[in-house]
Amino acid sequence: MSISTPVGTPYAERAADLVAGADQDQWGSVGPSLYETARVLSAAPWLPGEPRRITYLLDQQAPDGSWGDGPPPYRLLPTLSAVEAALAVLQRGAASAEVTGRLTAAVDRGLGALRSLPPAGPWPDTAAAEILVPGLVAGINEKLDSPASGGGDMPGSGGPRLPVPGGFHGSAPARVAGRYESAGSLPVKYHHTFEGIAGFVPPSLVPDAEGLLGSSPAATAARAARSPAATARAVADLSAVAGRYDGLFPEAAPLRVVERLWVAAALARAHLPAAALATVREWAEDIYDPRGVRGAPGLMTDADDTAMAVLVASLVGLPHGPAPLDLFHNGSHYDCYIGEDTGSVTANAHALQALVSHLRRSPEAQHTHGPRAAKLSDWLADQQHPEGHWTDKWHASPYYATARSVTALAQYGGEHASRAVHRAAKWTTGTQRADGSWGVWGSTVEETAYAVKVLLGAGAPTPRHARALDLAETYLHNASHPGRRHSGGRYPDPRHPALWHDKTLYAPAAVIDAEVLSAQELLRARRTAACTEADTERTHA
Repeated sequence: MSISTPVGTPYAERAADLVAGADQDQWGSVGPSLYETARVLSAAPWLPGEPRRITYLLDQQAPDGSWGDGPPPYRLLPTLSAVEAALAVLQRGAASAEVTGRLTAAVDRGLGALRSLPPAGPWPDTAAAEILVPGLVAGINEKLDSPASGGGDMPGSGGPRLPVPGGFHGSAPARVAGRYESAGSLPVKYHHTFEGIAGFVPPSLVPDAEGLLGSSPAATAARAARSPAATARAVADLSAVAGRYDGLFPEAAPLRVVERLWVAAALARAHLPAAALATVREWAEDIYDPRGVRGAPGLMTDADDTAMAVLVASLVGLPHGPAPLDLFHNGSHYDCYIGEDTGSVTANAHALQALVSHLRRSPEAQHTHGPRAAKLSDWLADQQHPEGHWTDKWHASPYYATARSVTALAQYGGEHASRAVHRAAKWTTGTQRADGSWGVWGSTVEETAYAVKVLLGAGAPTPRHARALDLAETYLHNASHPGRRHSGGRYPDPRHPALWHDKTLYAPAAVIDAEVLSAQELLRARRTAACTEADTERTHA
């Protein structure tokens, strides 16, 4: 665990330390984003610290020429971003001869990696990929067709132009911008990914908002490039983030709302220690909003963060009901936000948890929220894949979506929900790795924690479930090392692969730490209960 106290320290102390770290960190425990840093490098040559960003871009290139985390389809967008940014620096002609040579080689290798990707995916459902990918392809091709500084050719200019990958449409950015130009305003949902359409919107549609546009450094830099009057403000806002990330940039800043809600809910699954309860109550009181909750400044209010705020408020005994969720209800379940293109299983699982928790505390609300919970439970169970798992657009791993769905359905109960839970438990035991772990691409403590919660949520364990949990407990114990420090959430634990979806993959370290810590505590409590039961049976024998 990447917290300061040793692994053998009791749960309450470790949990309190994790809550204190999240409380003190005003930014959130996510690391720099290659995609976002490259976008700022390309769009903001006026921002101090460019040499650091160039070095980072060069150092992060993989041996195969690509950039980013995860399997090849996930590396499409960060590689496009890096290649376009390197070409932008070369076009400006301000780099030294040595750096120019390295950038030229990086572009050549990056173009090779892009051309070797599957031509038609399938591509991950990451944020606004439908406009970001074709926009970057167009930007790269435009630069390849332009002379480099001094009149020479750009690297890669002699080869074929990059095609728009199958499944994307080159006209998408212009089409989206044109749709809202005729409407006279740009929806807030496009603020976070404004860089994808910035070149197509008229000056009248360039958003004017305080702080980072849509919490995104890339969007903020793109706005400044389209509106020179915003440059001075962008320098101040981006410099503050760069100071936190050593000249680099995350995909969203600050991310403290998401981090605090998810940390609190994860720890509450085991139990919130007394030393952390007051802090979590302060978080819940501060974050809950009857108008809906947004995950970061400048984002839209959304059902996921709103549901988690309702849930955490209920768990710590605050009198805040689920009325804000009404904003997102569509008749059968909840849309993440107004104007959503694809739905979210986990947002609805969180909403069901929030409704169940509220109904347990306030049975008199059954006549208003009971029917909605029943309908939501059926909808969630119906989203289960035939194999027994769930998937979701906010996370690459099915174990995250499955754990969230099982937790919600098990808490709600009923025959339909119970059948879904049992199918999920069967799928989970069947996908455990030989070392006791789980993982969609490889063994991870994060996904193992989710799988543990699936099996524990299924009720009385079968012998096969019990064996799987024993193996998982050993794996989590061996994977957790004493002496790791919690650096105030400054950077994610390198043992946590990036699995969470935004524009690209990221890893919220404090959230993952809380999930793993609570899973370990639940396993410890299970083992203690089994030992107590065995002692009782021997006493009465």
